[in-house]
Amino acid sequence: MKTIRNITVCLLLAGILGAGCKSMSRTQKGAAVGAVGGGAAGAVIGRASGNTALGAIIGATVGGVAGAVIGRKMDKQAEEMKKDLPNATVERVGEGIVVEFQDKILFGFDSYVLSPSATASLDNLVAILKKYEDTNIEVQGHTDSKGTNKYNQTLSERRATAVSSYLSQKGIAASRLTTKGYGETAPKYSNDTEEGRAKNRCVEFHITANEKMKEEAKKEAN
Repeated sequence: MKTIRNITVCLLLAGILGAGCKSMSRTQKGAAVGAVGGGAAGAVIGRASGNTALGAIIGATVGGVAGAVIGRKMDKQAEEMKKDLPNATVERVGEGIVVEFQDKILFGFDSYVLSPSATASLDNLVAILKKYEDTNIEVQGHTDSKGTNKYNQTLSERRATAVSSYLSQKGIAASRLTTKGYGETAPKYSNDTEEGRAKNRCVEFHITANEKMKEEAKKEAN
């Protein structure tokens, strides 16, 4: 069975790489890792696709039975998020969760200062993150393609930092948090339309299993 699985992994990876990872969206890359399974698959796709915005989820992939255990735990958390975060888009990707807030929900126009209405949305997220403590959270800032690369990069970093700092102030351990700004380099939607550009202006939370959850999942799998 192991041999068959390894052959299957190789064939799937060959198809993925042959299709061109750089042309795949972040969601497609994550879904590919989840379908293939295994840390090796994540490592291969990660190297092929470069500095992907899905790096946290790809890098945390365990695969196998332990990965399925983690997946079930993430399913439960994601369902709770979908219920309690009406202003967010919640998506299960691989063995992780992607939570997306559009910038207009969290910030004023061209600003990295959290708006008064942002705190309610983030407080709901904090409550769930506290309930599921065995996870790591990468906070990502993204922009559209308008403006200069330098300006967009700086804005995305400042927005991600503002959100991460708020989570920390609300009791989320700093050890769980990583902050990254991608500027306009990792669009999830087309920048050719206003609708697409609006969706690309966002902050995402990539939630993955920490080492404790991974070890517990491996024990449960055995």
